[in-house]
Amino acid sequence: MRYNEGKADELREKFWKALADSPYLFLQLDTDPKSAVPMSPQLDKDANSSIWFFTHTKSDFAKLGAATATFEGEDHKMFARFHGTLTKETSQERFDQFWNNFVEAWYDGGKDDPDILFLRMDLGDAEIWNGDMGLLDVAKMALGMNVHEDAKDKHVKETSL
Repeated sequence: MRYNEGKADELREKFWKALADSPYLFLQLDTDPKSAVPMSPQLDKDANSSIWFFTHTKSDFAKLGAATATFEGEDHKMFARFHGTLTKETSQERFDQFWNNFVEAWYDGGKDDPDILFLRMDLGDAEIWNGDMGLLDVAKMALGMNVHEDAKDKHVKETSL
């Protein structure tokens, strides 16, 4: 059953807002599940097909390539898993756009620290779940009633974010 396109757009919007309101997601290289760590995504509201990360040149992510991110919103009402490709971002303009005191705190040499690796994740397939269960759904679950059909309206598989 294809998810209603209007609801998919609404859920996608809620996802981007939740991601913007939360400081972390889990990121891992697809070739190395042990590389999964919390990372702080850098978002540009006008660029919804990429996100950026600052990391260290000696991190596992320096290997680049296919990666998967998982996300849980601060209020535990939005969940997502999305795939993409990590590449080195070479735009000084982007670097300057996202540089801030929170990033600087990780690098002794500041903006000129030779160990900074600035990455872009070009986004691919995604799956988003809205965990915001309404009062009626909670009551149905408490009574042991099936909420499977109701849950379909809160989940979308996307070919892109």
